[in-house]
Amino acid sequence: MATFVFCSLNRTAQNAARRSLSSHLPRLAGAAQPLCSAHSPALTLRWLSRGTRFRSQGTPGSSAARATRRGALALGGAAAVTAAAAVAGFLANANHFQRAEMATRVSTAVEEKEEGDILERCRGFMSPPVTDIAVLQGSKAEMRTRMEMLIMETQAEFCRALQEVDGGTFKVDRWDRKEGGGGISCVMQDGKVFEKAGVNVSVVFGNLTEEAARQMRSRGKVLKGKDGKLPFCAMGVSSVIHPKNPHIPTVHFNYRYFEIEEEDGTKQWWFGGGTDLTPVYINKEDAFHFHNTLKEACDKHHPQYYPDYKKWCDRYFYIRHRGETRGIGGIFFDDLDSPTQEEAFNFVKSCAQTVVPCYLPIVYKHLNDAFTDEEKDWQQVRRGRYVEFNLVYDRGVKFGLATPGSRIESILMSLPLTARWEYMHEPAKGTQEAEMLEVLRNPKEWV
Repeated sequence: MATFVFCSLNRTAQNAARRSLSSHLPRLAGAAQPLCSAHSPALTLRWLSRGTRFRSQGTPGSSAARATRRGALALGGAAAVTAAAAVAGFLANANHFQRAEMATRVSTAVEEKEEGDILERCRGFMSPPVTDIAVLQGSKAEMRTRMEMLIMETQAEFCRALQEVDGGTFKVDRWDRKEGGGGISCVMQDGKVFEKAGVNVSVVFGNLTEEAARQMRSRGKVLKGKDGKLPFCAMGVSSVIHPKNPHIPTVHFNYRYFEIEEEDGTKQWWFGGGTDLTPVYINKEDAFHFHNTLKEACDKHHPQYYPDYKKWCDRYFYIRHRGETRGIGGIFFDDLDSPTQEEAFNFVKSCAQTVVPCYLPIVYKHLNDAFTDEEKDWQQVRRGRYVEFNLVYDRGVKFGLATPGSRIESILMSLPLTARWEYMHEPAKGTQEAEMLEVLRNPKEWV
């Protein structure tokens, strides 16, 4: 399936973020010795949450409450958001949108670790990496190593941010692929805030199947194998988050790298990925924050990236048999192999580093929103559309199912625990559900 926040922070906020990071280093350093010796799941590192946790994600209300809830929340919701922001240590930005201290801590930590020692960086992961640490240390400059370190860091930072707000813990599940490689699936189910949250990393290699090669050739790839074989390496991080509260959107991101060796020994490589938002109800401030965060990341590399990849996202996440998009989009790109490998990697790194700051402030904002049974039912209907897209159209799901030895549980991690399909469902005119459907049928420019 599967972005870097450029916050306008003052000096005090930056120093606070660094102090927060420093407070965790002694605990991480203590894990150094055992991490070198094995890839046991018992070595999984857990984030020690700081500060007050939010306990409520909203409670279902009666059907009668629906008519009056909107006006009350306009004031009550604002007060709840203000209180939540104070507890979470949010930082105000130019758009009057609160950003968590945690988001600042994440981006600062990533910058400081970026060029650090492989072993030191591995201590902060949810699990030892898929590739042996000694192998990674011996190939620090290679793109495979740099990308694997990036996706492992992205997984760890996002999981910690989600655990911080939910109070739950991710189950860390390592798996091996007999044909080559493996992965790390981190899943949290039935939490306080998230019904299902999955953040997966995979690093696989071997020979490309004919079906997978056919998919790539259909996108214009010229692949010349030796004796009918195409050695490949594919790696990426992919996540889908399904919250319980219908006023907290579903989010998805995926960033990946492919490498294929041809018959003469030359290698083709490319990057792909994106981040997109699937709300159940439209909130224009949320949409602006999400898209603007992605735009800022894209603009650091090329002014045309955001408009081009925003349009690509709207086209890609389109449910043709329904005539509507899956959500309100974001960015999406594939087959990125220019201008240089270094520049393409730096762009992907910027994108991967925005997954916390573009999403977590929205989660905190709606954490205590009340919702009705009817709103929960509408969420279930929209989840049904999500399932339809992923099983019918999603390229990542198709590639995974076509790759021998793929782990089906990880591929289908993106599906929600619950969904609903109603016959001939159509929301009444003038409702917020109808407004949502109108946006899905006619994508908007949010920035």
